Formats: sequence, C-alpha cells, structure tokens
Amino acid sequence: MTTMKMTETEAMQTSAAASPPVVLPTTVATTTIKSKKLTLIPLIFLIYFEVAGGPYGEEPAVKAAGPLYALLGFMIFPFIWSIPEALITAELSTAFPGDGGFVIWADRAFGPFFGSLMGSWKFLSGVINIAAFPVLCIDYLKKVIHPLESGWPRSLAIMVSTCILSFLNFTGLTIVGYAAVLLGLVSLSPFIIMSLAAIPKIKPHRWFSSGQKGLKKDWNLFFNTLFWNLNFWDNVSTLAGEVDRPQKTFPVALLVAVIFTCVAYLIPLFAVIGAVNVDQSQWDSGFHATAAEMIAGKWLKIWLEVGAVLSAIGLFEAQLSSSAYQILGMADLGFLPKFFGLRSKKFNTPWVGILVSTLITLGVSYMDFESIVASANFLYSLGMLLEFAAFIWLRMKKPQLKRPYRVPMKLPGLVIMCLIPSGFLVVIMVVATKIVYLVSGLMTLGAIGWYFFMKFLKSKNVIKFNDGGENEEG
Repeated sequence: MTTMKMTETEAMQTSAAASPPVVLPTTVATTTIKSKKLTLIPLIFLIYFEVAGGPYGEEPAVKAAGPLYALLGFMIFPFIWSIPEALITAELSTAFPGDGGFVIWADRAFGPFFGSLMGSWKFLSGVINIAAFPVLCIDYLKKVIHPLESGWPRSLAIMVSTCILSFLNFTGLTIVGYAAVLLGLVSLSPFIIMSLAAIPKIKPHRWFSSGQKGLKKDWNLFFNTLFWNLNFWDNVSTLAGEVDRPQKTFPVALLVAVIFTCVAYLIPLFAVIGAVNVDQSQWDSGFHATAAEMIAGKWLKIWLEVGAVLSAIGLFEAQLSSSAYQILGMADLGFLPKFFGLRSKKFNTPWVGILVSTLITLGVSYMDFESIVASANFLYSLGMLLEFAAFIWLRMKKPQLKRPYRVPMKLPGLVIMCLIPSGFLVVIMVVATKIVYLVSGLMTLGAIGWYFFMKFLKSKNVIKFNDGGENEEG
C-alpha cells in the first residue's frame, strides 16, 4: 500500500488546530503481501452496493404515500441529498485519503472526541443497515420457499447466510469489488426485461395518482424508505486507503454511481406503477417480484427473486467491507486498541473488523425490517449532521488545504447545500418513534462512554494503541 504523508502546508495548518488531531496512519512499505488496489469499475459498483444494489426495497414508498409521491421522491431526493453527500465525500476523501474516512474528517475539524463519536454513530448505523440485507433476501425467498416465512427455518437461514457472506468478505476487497460488478449486472437484468415488457401495458395516468382514497399517508415510512434507499454515499470513504489513485478515481466513481443508482430506481418504478393496477397496500418490500409475474409470467418472478438474493449479497459485502475497514482505520488512528487493526496474513483483510461487524450484525438481524431501517436512519442522521458541520468547518478554517477535488462553490453556497439535506435529516429524526429515540439515545450514551473508556485505557497503558503508525498483521 502507498505510504500517506502530510505536506508541509498541511502540517502547518494542522498545528494551528484547537486540539491536536490524529495523524493519518502510514502503512508498512515492506509487507509480505502486496495488496491490490481497487480500480474505477469495481469502485463504482461497490459504491452502488453501498447505496442501493437495485430497486429492491423501494416498494414501501408507494404503499406509504401513493404512486405520484413515490416517483417525485425518487426524482427529487437525489438532488437534495445524494448529490450533496457524494460531492462532500469526493472532496474530503481526496483531501484525506486514508482508511477511516469520515472519522478522520470529524477529528480534523473538531478533535478526537467528535472523531470517536462520529465513528461510533456511523459504525452502529452501518452494521444495523447490514443486518437488513439478509432479512430482505429472506423476504424475497419466502415467496418461493414458504417455510422461510417464520419460525426456526427463517432464523437459521438468516444466521447461516450472514456467516457465509462474512467469510466471502474475508477473502479480499479486490475479490469483493469484482464480485460486485458481476452481481450488479446480473441482479439488474430482470428489471431491464420487466421494464421493457411493461411498455405496452403502461397507462401514464397511473403515474399521477396521489394514492387511494381513504388511505392515510405514512410519512414516517415514506421518508425512511427514501432515505434508506439513497444514503450511505460516504461509507466508501473508509476504503480510500485501498483505492488506486483515490484523488482521481473517487470523484469519477461517485459521479457515475449517482447517475447509475438514480436510473436503476426510477425506470422500474415508472414501469410497474404504469403497468400494474393493484391495491396500494400490496406495495410491500418484495412487491416487484409479484409485479414481474403479472407483467411477464412466473419465470420472470423467479428470476427477479434470484436477482434479489444476488443484490442482497452485493449490498452485504460492500457495506461489511466499509464497516470492517472503518474499524481498521480507527485502530490505526488510535481510537481503538491496536488489536482491532489486525489483518489476515493470507488475504491482508481486516479480520477483526469483519468479525466484530458480523457479530453485531447477527445481534440485530432479528428485528423487523422497518425497525432496522428506522434505527439505522436515526443514527446515520446524527453522523451526517456532524459530517456537514465538519465539511463547512474545514473549508472555513483550512481554506489552503490541498484538495485534489474541490466542490466548485464558495462558502455561502456550500452552507446552503448542506442546510437543505440537514433540514431533511431533522424531519427524519422528528418523525421517529419512541423506540427509535430510546435505542438511539442509549447507543449515543454508550458511544460517549466508550470514548472515555478508551481514553482511560490509553492513559494507563492497559492495552496497546497505535499513535497513527503502522498496521500490524496477524
């Protein structure tokens, strides 16, 4: 891996910070394993699976608010959320190209306490989000394999699939990247066929329906569905240290991924809404499979359900990679004990990070799907508010910092760009349930306690911590 060093300009700016920030970790130059770097195409598909993985899971937006609002949501939301988040990720990932991503950004802006808090919020939201994918996968499979609907067969299927997919992640990020390319193309193919087959059956007036009369709109479900399907753009930042020429590769990959993701959501949604006339209450997660059978026959339903399984695999692998490398980055930066930065001698992957992420994922994977989405969204919202603040603060306080990619706006424009999605984050948090408030509050208190616990251990030299130095293999 390439050694990352601060320039003289960056070092001068860093010394002027209010609290001493953490130095980006360097990596051993003479290692027994030569790590292969992620290139553009695999990175595009990893970002795609960090965020979407296909139209699977978009259906509840129609159930919650009706066809028109669902279509408008998936057309407008990328402009007020996805694009700003992708732009911020491109700028900060190229300015600080190390494993740890947003943890580094918060630390450089506000100091180690906020760096640790950011890491805790984003890690917990990430592993909660990962837990949704085996559940989503089983929700599709149960339409074909009925014993998976409930009971011990469902629980066993979730546990076994989680463990197998975690082992695949252990074999290497490059393998995961190229697997994401294949999984993305194969999982999208039935949607392409379904959309083409739907064209003769489309009745455009259905697109403008605001919903069935007498049905109360569920804005909580609507906004959480949009948010869950179009967020996590910054997760890929934790892989910046594993990317070939990140300063050039990241902006291009993010641009292509934003366009690709939005098109992949909208085309099937327009096709199915226009071609199928069903009760709005049927638009649960997995309804696209039912629609495929109505449009083209059972063969396409089965193909789409197979695609759902493949998509869930891609989503799981991409997001587990980000969580695992985030743990690695936090260990390199000294936020976690050195042990958490151990890499496999055979595959050079962060096996401790993968193991920790998998165990927590298993712990929350038996929550219902909507509860998983709501909990992940709330924690992620807290992290994103801190991330927007860090982005603006770094622009204000370190205007001369070398930024290979720079969002082409002056400070007032950047503030507006961040305020709009921040308003949406507040909406997401306001409409959350009491259970979500309770769980998120307890997790935040735990994150604060964890920071001071780590600080205590470090001061007493109870456990070895990195000081921003080398990774260790084990």
